[in-house]
Amino acid sequence: MSAADAASPAVADPLLLLPLRQRILEQRLGVRAVHLHRAGRPELSHRFTEDTAENIYSVSKTVTALAVGMAAAEGLLDLEDLLVDHLPAPSGGYGAGIEQVRLRHLLTMTSGSPILGFLDEQRDHPDLASLLLGTALSAAPGQRWEYSNGSIFLLSRVLTERTGQSMRDWLMPRLFAPLGIPNPQWHTTRDGCSWGATGLHLKSGQLARIGQLMLQRGRYDGAQLVPAAWIEAMHAEDAWVATGDPEPESAQYGYGVWRCTPDGAWRADGAYGQLLIVLPRQDAAVTITSRLEGRGIAEILRAVWQELLPLL
Repeated sequence: MSAADAASPAVADPLLLLPLRQRILEQRLGVRAVHLHRAGRPELSHRFTEDTAENIYSVSKTVTALAVGMAAAEGLLDLEDLLVDHLPAPSGGYGAGIEQVRLRHLLTMTSGSPILGFLDEQRDHPDLASLLLGTALSAAPGQRWEYSNGSIFLLSRVLTERTGQSMRDWLMPRLFAPLGIPNPQWHTTRDGCSWGATGLHLKSGQLARIGQLMLQRGRYDGAQLVPAAWIEAMHAEDAWVATGDPEPESAQYGYGVWRCTPDGAWRADGAYGQLLIVLPRQDAAVTITSRLEGRGIAEILRAVWQELLPLL
């Protein structure tokens, strides 16, 4: 027996998820599925409901962040590019300050745009990009963080401008098909652009492959789908932006991902408890899909930290 084996908890694989499963049920955390990927170990999963394609909400933002890194590798854009160098001015001209917004500001949700993309009149706007581009900023780019579907949507719109395809279609041969996701549905705006910030529908098992990809620094099934350097950049020290949120699990946001409280851990995070948790120290990725309403999803995270993390 190796020293590593001797130091590891004596928990049989089939029982590894049991403490977490029990806590999920006892605290009624609304979890639908849990998947655990560990390098060199069997895949473990437990489903509480049937595995159907569900909206992964803001985990979609992380997929958009992956797309940005892939597009940068193809020479289509750079994070320091100005937004106005990619998208033409709307009929009324650019709003005040828009000419200062860089793609980095959109990705980190520090653009300063007051159009956040949550109101029905914004979501249903016939030309959301023009609305965003034509509205004056309420803060200088980089000055403050504000959770924004609108900023992430603009990255999708930039990709469409550069490729002539919706982001979903552009990603099909580059990301989705190699991951064995044959026909993912992604909500679009009224003018046919992938929402980017939300609306991607995946089964939990499909979502888990994206978590595995991120743990493996962009590599899946022998192919480098996303540059390893980009995966590292998404959660590098210089990527984190302070959000001002008092919840420790939501205090810092990077390139489409959140910093977690355990050392080195980071995650994708969507409404109602959609989570891709990357644990580099444990060489593991945890994927959780949920329908937790009216409570903070940090409860699910703390269940993972207390019931599963010590066993890995």
